[in-house]
Amino acid sequence: MKLIKYPSKEQWTELLKRPALNTESLFDTVRSIINKVRTEGDKAVLEYEAAFDKVTLSALAVTPEEVQAAGTLVNDELKAAISLAKQNIETFHSSQRFVGKKVETMNGVTCWQKSVGIEKVGLYIPGGTAPLFSTVLMLAVPAKIAGCKEIVLCTPPDKNGNIHPAILFAAQLAGVSKIFKAGGVQAIAAMAYGTESVPKVYKIFGPGNQYVTAAKQLVSLRDVAIDMPAGPSEVEVLADASANPVFVAADLLSQAEHGIDSQAILITTSEKLQTEVMAEVERQLAELPRREIAAKSLENSKLILVKDLDEALELTNAYAPEHLIIETENYMEVGERVINAGSVFLGSLTPESAGDYASGTNHTLPTNGYAKAYSGVNLDSFIKKITFQEISSDGIRALGSTIQTMAANEHLDAHRNAVTIRLNTI
Repeated sequence: MKLIKYPSKEQWTELLKRPALNTESLFDTVRSIINKVRTEGDKAVLEYEAAFDKVTLSALAVTPEEVQAAGTLVNDELKAAISLAKQNIETFHSSQRFVGKKVETMNGVTCWQKSVGIEKVGLYIPGGTAPLFSTVLMLAVPAKIAGCKEIVLCTPPDKNGNIHPAILFAAQLAGVSKIFKAGGVQAIAAMAYGTESVPKVYKIFGPGNQYVTAAKQLVSLRDVAIDMPAGPSEVEVLADASANPVFVAADLLSQAEHGIDSQAILITTSEKLQTEVMAEVERQLAELPRREIAAKSLENSKLILVKDLDEALELTNAYAPEHLIIETENYMEVGERVINAGSVFLGSLTPESAGDYASGTNHTLPTNGYAKAYSGVNLDSFIKKITFQEISSDGIRALGSTIQTMAANEHLDAHRNAVTIRLNTI
């Protein structure tokens, strides 16, 4: 990790750079895979599974028997943990339900909105070094609450053609409709365009590597919606002298072990804490099973000393972290001043891991500075709001001349006429 002391504002842009995903360089490769899946369907997906995931499959769909068997392979302790996490995620996301309200904008003119779940959604759960059953809950639970009629999940199988039983258990528990053994670009393409087995969906959710990210970007240009732009995961800890260096180091490492391109940043007003965290990171790193991954990630990571909390907050809002942990004496007041962040964790006893798994908030969050403009996944991500309006005879009389004037001045005579012919009949 790099130790940085009192950087000037001119250094901030360079200082806050992330490990870049150059997905554009992958577009040609990714586009060719997408096009083949689009034209050849299941056949192409099966071929790519053999090529990329090194598995020979006879079919893509997970059978009910496989789902049932998974339930017997997950131990009771993990089942209980997944069930409690699901309950908390459900409770929090249920509180986000939209209630439409009829508004009379003027006499005789009534407008309102109705919330409707997106009919078909696709969830992508990566393979890689760890089974992300938590992401299944984070995506499927709000989709179910939103009223999505078809929830399709794709995830790569292992070399024996099996999906991790915890993923299948979580999917069944959360209400996933159909599960398919497909990973990478081919999975995204299958959900975007549909195959003989995989239904076409209207919006795709979920993280993935740079190839998956590139695929989501390409299919979103004209064919299907996606949750948000994605990049490597990141955490920032904002701390003062009151923070526990052991906690801070643990929080930084919990992010670093995600992947070699993850980023962990400390912004602190205490030089003593900066030094102590540096030493503690080294000590804890040596004990981690995934220390090689974490060590590589730490090369992208920084411990930054600033002069006061005002500067710390300004720098934080400029960075717009995916995860922000605030370990300061007055963390509630500091938290109120945060305007750019995906998810905020307040106080020394609130680790990022809580939001990643089980507190109830969603862990699918904007990365790469997108928290300046994007929210994390929430119930709204799975719904559409349709507007309605009703105009009575009093309303069209009162509003008609305004519409006519505006239409005439935009030289849209047919628009004006649609009002005029109505006024002439009442």
